[in-house]
Amino acid sequence: MEKEFIKDILDKVSRGELGVNDALEKLKTLPFEDLGFARIDHHRHLRRGFPEVIFCQGKSLSQIKAIFKGIWNKGNLVIATRATGKIYKAVKEIIPEAVYYQQARMVVAGKGKPLKNREKFILVITAGTGDIPVAEEAKVTAELMGNRVETLYDVGIAGIHRLVDGKELLINANVLIVIAGMEGALPGVVGGLVEKPVIAVPTSVGYGVGFKGFSALIGMLSSCSPGIAVVNIDNGFGAGYLASIINQMNMEEI
Repeated sequence: MEKEFIKDILDKVSRGELGVNDALEKLKTLPFEDLGFARIDHHRHLRRGFPEVIFCQGKSLSQIKAIFKGIWNKGNLVIATRATGKIYKAVKEIIPEAVYYQQARMVVAGKGKPLKNREKFILVITAGTGDIPVAEEAKVTAELMGNRVETLYDVGIAGIHRLVDGKELLINANVLIVIAGMEGALPGVVGGLVEKPVIAVPTSVGYGVGFKGFSALIGMLSSCSPGIAVVNIDNGFGAGYLASIINQMNMEEI
């Protein structure tokens, strides 16, 4: 991680194992490294507690590889979202440690944060099976950030009894991520059953009038159920990240 990387350099300078000029050379890319087409934010881990994540969509293979390598060389955990199998193969050529989470569409190299508290967990819920890729993106993100994550998939309102069957998970979860396409009604239902924060994620799953997730987004924003926050369409990463922040608040006091 960036903090350990800097501390190691300072320790070596203090012990006389590394000269000042050599240390400056190692630190010259901080706070960011300019690749011409991208500026890698190497200080993000220091500021926010988690390194920069690569959003692959719209980037070329050569750009993704260069950014991935730049973050990896600083000793950071590297995460790439919206990654295809082709991207994974390209990254693995330069970083053999890279792992592909196919359902989540994520490439990861390095270790995530250790699990901080097993009792407090995040529950990821989907309305349908078609929403699982977004759910898995949220799940993998939250796990890499040091959280226990449980799942409850395919429990949408067309068969609401399936949701009630998972009531123990609903009640005991510390944060809930609820993912739905179509009309996006499930987060409002869940929000009316629990006392914990609900993060709603609209997906682009649905027929024409769903407008690629816009109908679900509007439905979630219009929910009369309090305690619901809504992220962007298909944004599993953002939901997992926010859920982790909420789940770990005041955790040091437990």
